[in-house]
Amino acid sequence: MSFFKNIPYELVLGWRYTRAGRATRRNGFISFISGVSMLGIALGVAALIIVLSVMNGFQKEVRDRMLGVVSHIEVYAADGGAVQDLPGLLAKLKAHPQVVGAAPFITAQALLARGEDMKGVLVRGIDPALEPEVTDLASDAQRAALMRLLPGQFGMLLGADLAQSLGVQLGDPVTLVSPSGQVTPAGVVPRMKQMQVVGAFHSGHYEYDSALAMMHVDDAARMFRLEGPTGIRLKLQDLHEARAVARDLQLQLGANFWVRDWTQQNKTWFAAVQVEKRMMFIILTLIVAVAAFNLVSTLVMTVTDKRADIAILRTLGASPRSIMGIFVVQGATVGVIGTLSGLLLGLLVAFNIDVIVPALEKLFNASFLPRDIYLISRMPSDPLASDIVPIAVISLVLAFVATLYPSWRASQVNPAEALRYE
Repeated sequence: MSFFKNIPYELVLGWRYTRAGRATRRNGFISFISGVSMLGIALGVAALIIVLSVMNGFQKEVRDRMLGVVSHIEVYAADGGAVQDLPGLLAKLKAHPQVVGAAPFITAQALLARGEDMKGVLVRGIDPALEPEVTDLASDAQRAALMRLLPGQFGMLLGADLAQSLGVQLGDPVTLVSPSGQVTPAGVVPRMKQMQVVGAFHSGHYEYDSALAMMHVDDAARMFRLEGPTGIRLKLQDLHEARAVARDLQLQLGANFWVRDWTQQNKTWFAAVQVEKRMMFIILTLIVAVAAFNLVSTLVMTVTDKRADIAILRTLGASPRSIMGIFVVQGATVGVIGTLSGLLLGLLVAFNIDVIVPALEKLFNASFLPRDIYLISRMPSDPLASDIVPIAVISLVLAFVATLYPSWRASQVNPAEALRYE
């Protein structure tokens, strides 16, 4: 009981005004406006958390799937030709403490034909024995397909969506058309070679599943008239260190080689996601701001309704600072409850969005992320403390700022004027 006696009366009165009853029509209306403000803050905070979590999840999902196909770092010969002294270069690259795998490759653009169907593809020549060191495609289910890429057999491993669009299956022949043609008396004729489909891979990234074809690096060199691999792919212990490692390798290798990390390969896409995330944060913060500043009207009406109470408190010896504190507590309580409710709702949805979205898709018989349009086909979510903490702090600060002016007005009420008509 002594504990409650030590509670400042500003806190007690502020909490009492926050949960004001509905004895009169005016009190009921003020309570309704206060509830609307609280609900607006909660929905704004929840929307911010959900949207930013989905954007984080989308970025992480695309990045992880992209890095399952592309490498952390790629090293090319500066002249665009074949890499000289391949064993020596591989040994030098593997000596770096961050490098955990290295594999040679050839990359080129070509056309792939099956009957009357023809698709533009990115052809990648790989070494099946070394490819598992640098890519996640060499899983147990797909390792057998990689091992069927034998030198001189001209086998080809197609992305799952590419194979489906061409209507080919295991063992079917396809024709590879190289843009580097051969000169004949009739002019330049494209080089063509019949290939055999030895399998298909699924990376989960539509851009690669629909346009990437793999073949043995020796067959690719013969097809595109190269002396050997044109580059080396590297896998690092920590993909976030790719930029620093690329700088180190560039200094070690000198001007004869060109080193490119994964952030440079998709720089535009990642920059666009960051800009979009920043703009969404600003836009949705305005929603929280509008809801927070609804507290101004709520407190102004409360101050008008409680003028007699304020006057009585002043005559009993309450200071203007104490009167101001009462209404700051009332507004801050609404802000805190609204923010905490929004955090709870936002985190609940963000952590269960993989269940909620499929349920909504089933309910409305719709697909929110068609695979042929978006890079991924499911709604990911990755709530980060670096986003959630600023959201909560901004919401609380806005709610506190919104209470200052009405609370100051309450502290300036003249007791004599307030009690004149009571």
